[in-house]
Amino acid sequence: MIPRYARPEMTAIWDPQTKYKIWFEIEAHAADRMAELGIIPAAAACTIWDKGRDAQFDVERIDEIEREVKHDVIAFLTHLAEIIGDEARFVHQGMTSSDVLDTTLSVQLMRSADILLAGMDRVLAALKKRAIEHKMTVCVGRSHGIHAEPVTFGLKLASFYAEFERGKKRLLAAREEIAVCAISGAVGTFANIDPSVEAHVADKMGLRVEPVSSQVIPRDRHAAFFAALGLIASSVERLAVEIRHLQRTEVLEVEEFFAKGQKGSSAMPHKRNPILTENLTGLARLVRMAVIPAMENVALWHERDISHSSVERAIAPDSTIHLDFALHRLAGVIENLLIYPDRMQKNLNALHGLVHSQRVLLALTQAGASREDGYRLVQRNAMPAWRGEGLFLDNLKSDADVSKFLSASELDELFDLAYHTKHVDTIFTRVFG
Repeated sequence: MIPRYARPEMTAIWDPQTKYKIWFEIEAHAADRMAELGIIPAAAACTIWDKGRDAQFDVERIDEIEREVKHDVIAFLTHLAEIIGDEARFVHQGMTSSDVLDTTLSVQLMRSADILLAGMDRVLAALKKRAIEHKMTVCVGRSHGIHAEPVTFGLKLASFYAEFERGKKRLLAAREEIAVCAISGAVGTFANIDPSVEAHVADKMGLRVEPVSSQVIPRDRHAAFFAALGLIASSVERLAVEIRHLQRTEVLEVEEFFAKGQKGSSAMPHKRNPILTENLTGLARLVRMAVIPAMENVALWHERDISHSSVERAIAPDSTIHLDFALHRLAGVIENLLIYPDRMQKNLNALHGLVHSQRVLLALTQAGASREDGYRLVQRNAMPAWRGEGLFLDNLKSDADVSKFLSASELDELFDLAYHTKHVDTIFTRVFG
């Protein structure tokens, strides 16, 4: 992660001070329940909270201790003892490092998901607003990058809205799956800690208990979380690529907002480049980069190893921070997108009516021509229009073989754009309700 692609709200979740605050809360909540069970003195649990609740943990001091002991949780506990005093001996009773680390990661990923969901909502709101605004703005649809048949720009945006809705549902499911707590001790047997401690900590931290932790929370949960982020990133890229294509000089149906004083090129003063959506394409790659390592983390040795640890220290903050930034950048692009209906109409007419070829083919078959003959007649008149040799409709009217099946007035009716938009309301009702 670099500050250029980060928002403070998300980076705060991964700040060392935040991490140590969560570590402390887990230890203190565990101490509360142990005091209720009579395992440690009640006064000790109170002292732990009193001295640690508002403490500012000295990150440099913890790092200094870790350089000596070569263990991050022990370094923290040693520093915590310096703050709490003698009662610190009652901290971490029967617990193992993974109890703290894995439960903390669950909290951080859960909080990250909440911020990402807010970003998703902003994207969805922007897509819905612009889709309704351009519900009947007709433009050419493309397959293989080539003009196909008419659609509306609102339908394009509705497609993205539906996709991001699915992404939101996946993220909600991933949040639910990752929101688990493990306070089960070495190899997950609860031999030295009562299961009710785990239940108490889970309740206080807004989590559920992991049914069987084997000392670590199973990493299939984390893999599902990062896979959900990767899919959302792919949706971000799909929309970004669409905008980039539509902004090409030869197309120019939409354009990223270009602010007063903005400069597009150090060499060419005329340039207005789609830098935001190009940036989003790159950020999507960074988020997806976490998916395979997260899946490879699932296969740990026996009850646990730490091969997953170094991976998660990198991918957890990086992927959540990058996706958070990308979602808000994408929302801004949509909210401020410049849309050019006149250019859409011009591009729609660029192939001289060829976008109506399928309707002509169907009309010929319904009038008695075989599909093979109908296809041949349409293509025979389409190719000259493709080369700029006359209008498709005029070519058809001049073809004696076509006239055997369709009159001039019948051909005129086949070139009505409204034919292609008659079910837009049906699709919008499906998408937006």
